[in-house]
Amino acid sequence: MKRANLPPIRIDEYLRAAAESVLQEGETLSSFILESVIRNIERRETRQDFIARGLQAAVEAKNAGEYISAEEALLRLDQILTRYADGSKDHW
Repeated sequence: MKRANLPPIRIDEYLRAAAESVLQEGETLSSFILESVIRNIERRETRQDFIARGLQAAVEAKNAGEYISAEEALLRLDQILTRYADGSKDHW
């Protein structure tokens, strides 16, 4: 696989010092930045997938004519949380 560089960026001294202050033993600033970029990419891909699934579910619900109100959805979620908080393992 070919390697490439990320574009250099200018940051203020405070941000660099803050990043360096949280480095773990043996970790370099470059590896910290690379890990941060990778995690941000993963987070954004996950968000895009979540939105795509939600949009697809909306299309399927519209086609099937099966909707529930926002109030009903929140009520169901509250019930799940209540059962979960009470220690019930059968919360789904």
